[in-house]
Amino acid sequence: MIAILTSGVALGVHVPGLLLASRLREQGAEVMVNVLERLLPEDRRDAVAASRTLFHRDFRTARAGQRLASDPARSVPAGALAELEQRWTDQNVRTLVVFSGFWLSIADDFARRSARPPRVVICHVDSAVSPSFRRAGPLPPGTEQLWLASAADRALPWTVPVDPRPPVPWAERDERLLVHGGGWGMGTYRDRAVTLESAGHALDLVVHEAAEAQGGGPRSRYFMIDPAWHPWLDDGYPPLGRILPGQDMSTVRYSRGTTHHTSYDLARHARAMVSKPGGGTLLDSLWSATPLVLLEPSGEHEARNAELWTGLGFAVRYEDWRAEKFGPGLLEPLHRALIGAAARPRDLATALAHTPEGALCSG
Repeated sequence: MIAILTSGVALGVHVPGLLLASRLREQGAEVMVNVLERLLPEDRRDAVAASRTLFHRDFRTARAGQRLASDPARSVPAGALAELEQRWTDQNVRTLVVFSGFWLSIADDFARRSARPPRVVICHVDSAVSPSFRRAGPLPPGTEQLWLASAADRALPWTVPVDPRPPVPWAERDERLLVHGGGWGMGTYRDRAVTLESAGHALDLVVHEAAEAQGGGPRSRYFMIDPAWHPWLDDGYPPLGRILPGQDMSTVRYSRGTTHHTSYDLARHARAMVSKPGGGTLLDSLWSATPLVLLEPSGEHEARNAELWTGLGFAVRYEDWRAEKFGPGLLEPLHRALIGAAARPRDLATALAHTPEGALCSG
C-alpha cells in the first residue's frame, strides 16, 4: 500500500497528489490519500478555511501569512495520530509519498515506531524548497527526495502525468486566456484580467466569490470551485462550475473530473494561462503545452519557478507581454517549446510502482 500525504492548505500540492494516486491506481497499485487537515480539530479546519478567504482578498496578507504560518501537525490530537498509524499498519503501508513538509514529523515518528519502517519519498512540486519543507527541519534518515522541477539544475527531473491525450494543436485552440490565482485565488490576477479584457482578449476567469462573476467583458466566462468543498472532505478532484453573471449560486452545477481536475480541460484549450507561478500551475502548463503569462509570485519558491519556466522558454512575464501590447504572436513559440517536454522527465507513478526501495534517486 502507498499512502499519498497532502495538505488542503494548497491545491497546488493537493491536486498533484491526487493525480499521482490516480496514475498509481491505473497501474494496479493500492493507494490511499491522507489530507493533513482531516486530523485537525474542527476549529483548526475552520481557521484554515477563514485564512483562505482572507488571503484571497489581500495578497500582501497572504505573503506575510506564508512566512509566519505555524506547523499544523503540532495541533493534531494524539488520538487522531494513533488511529492513523494503526490504519497504516493494518493496511500494510510500505511507502509514504510526502507532498507537504508538514507531514514529515508524523512520517518520521511512524517510521521510528514501526517494526518495518516504511519508505519515505518527498515529492517537491515546486522547483525550490517551499515553506512547509523549509520549516520541517532535518529529513528523516533514508528519505528519498524527488523534484518535479528543479531551479538549481534548470531541469524537469520527474513528472506526474496529468492526461494521456496529446496537447491541443495551436490552430485548434480557443482564442481565450485562462486567468486564475491558484487554488486559493491569490495574487493580482483580477486586476490583470481587467487590463487583458480591455486589450481585447476573451477570458476564462476562475473566481472565488460570487460578486467577482460580473462586470467583465461580453466574451468573458466565469468559473468557481464549489465554496462548500474543502480538500479534507473527500478524495475527489475539486468540483468546478461555470457561473453566469447574477446567477443564483444555489443553481450552479459543479462537475468533477475522475482522472484529473476539471480546470485542466480549460487549460488545454487556452492560448495561455495567466497566473502566479505555483508548482501545480507549472504541471498543468507542461502537460497541456499551454504557455504561462507570469504574475507576481507568492514567495521565493514561486519566484524560482518563474525563473525556471522563462529560462526554459515556456513562459513570459506579464510586464514583458504588456510591453508587446499583449500580442498573440509572442505566445505560439512558447507553446512550441512545450510540445514534447512532458515526455522527457521520468514518470513518478511508474517508478513508485516498479522501483525497489531506495533506488528512485539513483537512476
